[in-house]
Amino acid sequence: MIVLNTKEKDKKYIMNTYGRYDVALKEGKGVYAYDEDGKEYIDVSSGIGVNILGYCNEGWVNAVTKQAASIQHMSNYFYCKPASDLAEKLCSLTPFSKVCFGNSGAEANECAIKLARKYSFDKYGKGRDEIITLENSFHGRTVTTLSATGQDVFHNYFFPFTEGFKFAPANDIEALKAAADHKTCAVLMECVQGEGGVNILDKDYVKAVRKFCDEKDILLIIDEVQTGVARTGKLYAFEHYDIVPDIITSAKGLGGGLPIGACLCTEKLENVLTPSTHGTTFGSNPVVCAGANYVLDTVANEDFLNAVTKKGEYLKEKLLKIKGVKSVRNLGLMVGIELEKDDAHTIAAKCVKNGLLIITAKNLLRMLPPLNITYEELDKALEILEKTLKEDI
Repeated sequence: MIVLNTKEKDKKYIMNTYGRYDVALKEGKGVYAYDEDGKEYIDVSSGIGVNILGYCNEGWVNAVTKQAASIQHMSNYFYCKPASDLAEKLCSLTPFSKVCFGNSGAEANECAIKLARKYSFDKYGKGRDEIITLENSFHGRTVTTLSATGQDVFHNYFFPFTEGFKFAPANDIEALKAAADHKTCAVLMECVQGEGGVNILDKDYVKAVRKFCDEKDILLIIDEVQTGVARTGKLYAFEHYDIVPDIITSAKGLGGGLPIGACLCTEKLENVLTPSTHGTTFGSNPVVCAGANYVLDTVANEDFLNAVTKKGEYLKEKLLKIKGVKSVRNLGLMVGIELEKDDAHTIAAKCVKNGLLIITAKNLLRMLPPLNITYEELDKALEILEKTLKEDI
């Protein structure tokens, strides 16, 4: 019998839906990951923003294992203390009144879409169900969240797509107003478009959208799947804009490494979804919620948030001094790096070979490092990036 290694088994048995780097990771600690051959990598991708406390943070591991040894799963027909505790924290730390838990960012956005449409149906009746999203947005990979994603590249193959979405260019309030009509029930947008190229929305634009939505009784949904949970130096990115959305969605870093999604709403929406109008088998899983409780207990304080902001400023300043870097855009530790040669995907692959795990967004290099990364570790990551860019000259 032929014994296959990890990469060979993957290629033989797993659907080819990912363009993987040629690395099989085995373990990790903090910002460091190690492959099956023992090679060390410094990871500034955090599993695309998920491992916000790094690999195998001791406190997080203890919280998760303790819960797993107590009760690992229960039906949502019963009350769950870790979920109740997490909901209390989220609502106490934000302007929101209620939360619905799921398993991913896409699921959280599905919940938000259903919540917005039911609110409008309950108040205005059938037919007021369209949602405006922004060009270059990304909201998930289910058929409906792909439909909500404002990138043509995703609108293929899986026809028919879910109806009821319109798109407007970012930072153009007049275009958004023109897209809205009597059928519009909500606007869905990211304050920083992560997958779309780390595009940071203008503050005046976001405030104008909030004002317009208030005037028309249109709900404002902010997708915080990638920007949330301290990533930008605020617990949630909307706080940079001096507005309060009607709904936000959260995922990725909230679980610290385990799958979770959360849809939070203000008081006026708290009773819209009723029993059987939404649900999921694994939402509110006690082990996942135990990890999320530890994450929030760690990141939701001013000292931690201020440290994220300062690290982001430090990282930007250092990056701009590296030859081959054209520009940097960031909010906290959500960082996009434009290269002079416009060869981000090639450089990312070379960085991996040199011991740096980094990802891309459109034509940019993208960094989403663990939020507790040290300055020494940031410097080490920058050294590898600079070395890689020099090799490319």
